[in-house]
Amino acid sequence: MTDICELHRDRIAAAFGRLVASGRLPAVPPSERIVVEPTRDPAHGDLATGVAMTLGKAFGMPPSAIAAALADELAADPGVVSAAVAGPGFVNVALAPEAFGDAVRSAVSSGAAYGRRPPDGTPPMVVEFVSANPTGPMHVGHGRGAVVGDALASLLAFAGRTVSREYYVNDAGAQVDVLARSVFVRYLEALGEKTDALGEGLYPGEYLVPVGQALADGHGRAHAGRPEAEWLPPFRDAAVRAMMELIREDLRLLGVRHDSFFSERSLTAGPDGDLVAETIRDLRDRDLVHVGTLPPPKGKPQDDWEDREQTLFRATLFGDEVDRPLLKADGSYTYFAADIAYHRSKWLRGGRHLIDVLGADHGGYVRRMAAAVGAATRGEATFEAKLVQMVSLVRDGQPVRMSKRSGSFVTLREVVEEVGADAFRFTMLFRRSDAQMEFDLAQVVLQAKENPVYYVQYGHARCRSALRQAAEAMPSADLSPGALAQADLGLLRDPGERELIRLVADWPRQVVLAARAGEPHRIAFFLHETASRLHAHWTRGNADPALRFIVPGNVSVTRARLALAAAVAAVLAAGLGILGVGAPDRMERTGGEGTKTGIQS
Repeated sequence: MTDICELHRDRIAAAFGRLVASGRLPAVPPSERIVVEPTRDPAHGDLATGVAMTLGKAFGMPPSAIAAALADELAADPGVVSAAVAGPGFVNVALAPEAFGDAVRSAVSSGAAYGRRPPDGTPPMVVEFVSANPTGPMHVGHGRGAVVGDALASLLAFAGRTVSREYYVNDAGAQVDVLARSVFVRYLEALGEKTDALGEGLYPGEYLVPVGQALADGHGRAHAGRPEAEWLPPFRDAAVRAMMELIREDLRLLGVRHDSFFSERSLTAGPDGDLVAETIRDLRDRDLVHVGTLPPPKGKPQDDWEDREQTLFRATLFGDEVDRPLLKADGSYTYFAADIAYHRSKWLRGGRHLIDVLGADHGGYVRRMAAAVGAATRGEATFEAKLVQMVSLVRDGQPVRMSKRSGSFVTLREVVEEVGADAFRFTMLFRRSDAQMEFDLAQVVLQAKENPVYYVQYGHARCRSALRQAAEAMPSADLSPGALAQADLGLLRDPGERELIRLVADWPRQVVLAARAGEPHRIAFFLHETASRLHAHWTRGNADPALRFIVPGNVSVTRARLALAAAVAAVLAAGLGILGVGAPDRMERTGGEGTKTGIQS
């Protein structure tokens, strides 16, 4: 369904056309100049536009005069109750009830698909997220990035975009060699050999013990005593496979999915040959690579800087601060060269808008990568980064100590097993991703309105409860979705009902705005506001039976109110679906304790 603001933007454009035809205005403004939004206060009407103030100079007329002409024309529209000028040139519009009734009926008929847009035909998007190094289990910070990326991809798809979810497997470089050496120590331990080598910069977590044991079971002592050059490659491959399976299990537990897992090693050792060399060659052929020197990094002492000629990408031609090295002193590729090749591969595979969900410590990476994508894709693809801040794990406000299993941090699995995937996901999304946050293990499982995920899920359950109770109380009444979609919504006159109807009608617009901004937290905020309005109206009904959703003996009013309940449930279910959170029909009370794990506080 087209959102109500889009619909009335078109009506305002048509009104301008009539005003031009009648000679009252000199021109029809471009459609993008017409912005329509819900009013902040329902007493001022339903919708407002400030287009008159943006046209005053172009039209050579006072904004108030433009607004007055527009208000007169809109007032004649049969779908408009009133149109009035406010302030220096705003036009406030009160709509006929049928305008919002169509939104409620659409929500009732569409259910959790309400607000979903058909594919819009825009170029494909690739959302890369998580991409944690395969050196151990995921921690809570990884989990936040995973949830943000997954919800962002779902939001974009719901808004009509073609989206691919990708995980970049960092299976090349020094860190996986360290992983292999750590596994080798565990392998020797499994063979009964004593070693204290884990103190020498290796990964100490107990999660590597079963990997070493599996290698010992499968190979016996075949690798013991062999030189590192011989055992390192097979141990590296085995370790990466084991860690990626561990990561996949963590992602499945959290309800996160990817469409593809792209191997960093495949950039140089894959079936398509050396893609990094190919990328550098392509840039060089277009005179985007040169040999030169770089100034020392800002704040770095001059005597600590090695001034040498390097092979550089002309990043400054594409908005970066400095040109960027592509080769190290030993002739091997820089990490940045591999990143350029990787993003170029996304473009070659059809991606046209590339979004990376990154940790906040990658802020300095964004500008250079945008420059590289512009160059490597010949301007056909764009790059965007979503930065995710760190998470502090607490319980009742007290810091949580590290986990024995990981050796240095609390694992994502331990947290999700304690609080549940729904609580974890919604809490992570109930704040801007670029804002730091505290995740309180005790608070996120409380069954109280102070817990946002419980509050929203309870709102959906309440709506479904009203529908079940009505079917039991009025067994002979037709309360099917088809009947509710035909209900007389003019019977919904209470301010609480009207406010809920406005929110239902505003949902499709909220989807568009959140997708355009790439901010799934907006969906969480809107759901919380909708649930708050529902609970407030429900509480009023507890005090005044005349406001309840079920009115004994009055099928028409009951049917209209149940249509509203079904519409609100549709909005909550659609939004929770975008966030990857369940929309339960019932809420069972527990002790609010969660499932205990080995996390210590």
